[in-house]
Amino acid sequence: MATLTLYHAAPSRSSVTLWMLEELGHPYDLKLINLQAGENLKPDYLAINPMGKVPALKHGDTIITELAAICTYLADEFPDAKLNVPVGTPRRGVYLKWLFFGPGCLEQAVIDRAAPRKEGARRAMLGYGDFDTTMNVMAKAVEKGPWLMGEQFTAADVVIGANIRWGMTFKMIPERKEFTDYAARIAARPAAQRAEAKDKELLAKAA
Repeated sequence: MATLTLYHAAPSRSSVTLWMLEELGHPYDLKLINLQAGENLKPDYLAINPMGKVPALKHGDTIITELAAICTYLADEFPDAKLNVPVGTPRRGVYLKWLFFGPGCLEQAVIDRAAPRKEGARRAMLGYGDFDTTMNVMAKAVEKGPWLMGEQFTAADVVIGANIRWGMTFKMIPERKEFTDYAARIAARPAAQRAEAKDKELLAKAA
């Protein structure tokens, strides 16, 4: 019996966790949450994640929410997959930076660009500063390749890579060569392909 259970809606942010689990190679169960039916707002699920959002991950008796936290947790709990940079390793600081750059800077910059305020916020008020700087920093990080940490693919690539692919799909991230090349490397990963195929299958069944 799998010790990992992903509370999942396809497609959604939890699709990124599904990809992470496929990269991990450890057995897991899926508990599907129908967002359209409001299952995420019912008491049973709110007991899992009071925010009423997916993903949520259960590992034994531990429940983890927030995408970057889940990916960080899984990479550390299952080190044999070599998706983390271990504690005590100098490179871990850079690895952690990119893990939290995803939700803290990249995602916020993209969403603010997609849903602009009536009055622009002062740069100093925004955790990411400004959109162009965020894109330039990101482009410089992925242009060297193949991955954010050089030759090692990590959970940080799952978080950042998913954001870049999603953003370009919906024309919210510019299709710069650095991003398209990086996205192509990600799309070629068997685990990413398996996760995408599972989501398509789940969507077809729901339809």
